[in-house]
Amino acid sequence: MTPGINIARKAGIRFQVHEYTHDPKSEAYGQEAAEKLGLPPDRVFKTLVLELDSRELVVVVLPVSRMLSMKLIARAAGAKKASMAQPQLVARSTGYVLGGVSPLGQKKPLRTWIDSSARGHSTIFVSAGRRGLEIELSPGALRDLTNASFCELSQDRTD
Repeated sequence: MTPGINIARKAGIRFQVHEYTHDPKSEAYGQEAAEKLGLPPDRVFKTLVLELDSRELVVVVLPVSRMLSMKLIARAAGAKKASMAQPQLVARSTGYVLGGVSPLGQKKPLRTWIDSSARGHSTIFVSAGRRGLEIELSPGALRDLTNASFCELSQDRTD
């Protein structure tokens, strides 16, 4: 079990774990999860760790089908700027490797925002803390377990 799964189990929430064989050549981890689990990309959410201009690390959870607006997350976090955090900072702070970063069970809990589109689904899928492992839970349960806020954070992907 991963720390993320252990947190969900300890909280007594309803959840399901879904596993697939991760392709080591894949770098689009969320898209790979959606494809291998046969899910629409708007139900599979990626976990991104960002660094604000204050050097604070924060977490954003948004659908793999959407792109994060750095302006929107900076505004939500009360910062002037936000950028992707360096991989070594992400690993050190969360205890997870890229592609397996879960919003649950991080070594150091970070302020978290969930894209408001999550509220349109009864359940969503997020990394359970390892590449090839997803946890399905309600958006409300994810919010409660991470002390997150829902916020408009993304725009449709243009690629």
